[in-house]
Amino acid sequence: MPSKADVKAWKAQLVAQAEQQILKLTDSGQFKQYLNTLAKFHHYSARNIDLIYAQNPQATQVAGFKQWQKAFNRTVNRGAKAIRIAAPIIKKLTPAEQKHLDTTDERAIVGYRYLPVFDVAQTSGEPVLSAKDFVKENLADHQNVTSLYNAFKDYLNQQTDLKVSEVPLATLNGAKGYFQPSTNEIVIGGDEPDNALKLKTLYHEYAHSQLHGLKSAFKDRPRAYQETQAEAVAYVAMQNIGVDTSHYSLGYVATWAKDKAVIHSALSEIQQVSNKVIELSDGLTKQLGLQEAQKEPEHDLKKLSAQELNKFYQRLQQQVQQMTNPQQKTQFKNQLHEIHEEISERTQKQLQAFAEQNPGIKQPESELDQSLKR
Repeated sequence: MPSKADVKAWKAQLVAQAEQQILKLTDSGQFKQYLNTLAKFHHYSARNIDLIYAQNPQATQVAGFKQWQKAFNRTVNRGAKAIRIAAPIIKKLTPAEQKHLDTTDERAIVGYRYLPVFDVAQTSGEPVLSAKDFVKENLADHQNVTSLYNAFKDYLNQQTDLKVSEVPLATLNGAKGYFQPSTNEIVIGGDEPDNALKLKTLYHEYAHSQLHGLKSAFKDRPRAYQETQAEAVAYVAMQNIGVDTSHYSLGYVATWAKDKAVIHSALSEIQQVSNKVIELSDGLTKQLGLQEAQKEPEHDLKKLSAQELNKFYQRLQQQVQQMTNPQQKTQFKNQLHEIHEEISERTQKQLQAFAEQNPGIKQPESELDQSLKR
C-alpha cells in the first residue's frame, strides 16, 4: 500500500501534468482542443476540466466504474486507463472547528481526493443518453439561428442592464460589432448575411461585457488578451449549440503570454463566462423548441435481423422510461408497438413453418376448443 508521501507526490504530479498541458496552449490547434473540452464539460470545475484535458483531450462524458454499470448499463473495457478528477472531502465541523475557521457553516471542504473515472469511449453496453442526444442540428437552419439570436438579444435588453442595438455594417469600419463600456451597450451589424457569424458576434461582445466592463476586475487586460478571451467564449458557446466556427474563431486567437499564472487566470475567466452563456443559450433553445430529443434513425423493420430487432426494442423501451415530453413519449411508444407487431408476426410465421415441417407433432388445442369439450 502506498504511503501518504507517495500519494501526495502522485497527486502533485497529476496537477503538474495538467499545468504542463495548459502551458502548451499557445498553439492554436491545442487551444481549439482545450475549448472543445470546455464545451463538453462546462459543469465541471476549472481544475477538473484541466485534469480531464491533460489526461484525455478527446473525452466527452465521464463517470465512475460503478456508475457506468448502475446508471447506464455499460461496463468499462478491460485495460482502460482511468482519468483522475478531484472530488472534495466534506467534513461536518465541530463547534471548536467552526470557531477556529471563523464560520457558522456546519460543513466545510477539508481537502480533495482524486477519483478514477472513465470516458464513454472506454466503455461498452447500452446506448447512452447525454447532452448530445438533444440534437441542436436544427440550429444549423438559418431561421433557427436567427430565432436564437433574437431571443438572446431580447433577453439581454429585457432581463439585464445591457442595451443591445443594431446598426448597418457599413458604419462599423470593418468590424462585426462592439461593446461600449461607458454606456454598457452592445452594437451589432444588423445586416450581417451570415446568421451564425451574427450570433457568434453577439456572444463575443457579451463576453466583453462580462469580462471587461467598467466594473469588471479584468477591465485593464491588454487588448489582445481581451479579444482572445471574448473569442474563446464565443467559440465555446457556438460549439455547444453544434455550430463550428473554428474557421474564423481560431484565426482571431492571439498568441498567449508564457506566464503560467496569467494563463490559468485567463482560462478560469473564460470558463466562468462560458458556463453562463451556455446555461442561457440552453434555456433559450428549450423555450424556442429548438432543443429536441434525438430521434431514432429510420429502420426498415423487415430488413433487421431478430437480434437487431430485439436490441432496437430494448433501446426504445429505455428511452421511453427516461422521457418527460408527452408528445415524444407517445411517438416512441408507437414505434415500440410497430416493433412488437413485427416480432409477433415473425414468431407466428416461424411457428406455422415449424408446424408444416413437423405434421406429426400435435398442436395445443385453443381455449375455445377446450371449452366446447367440457
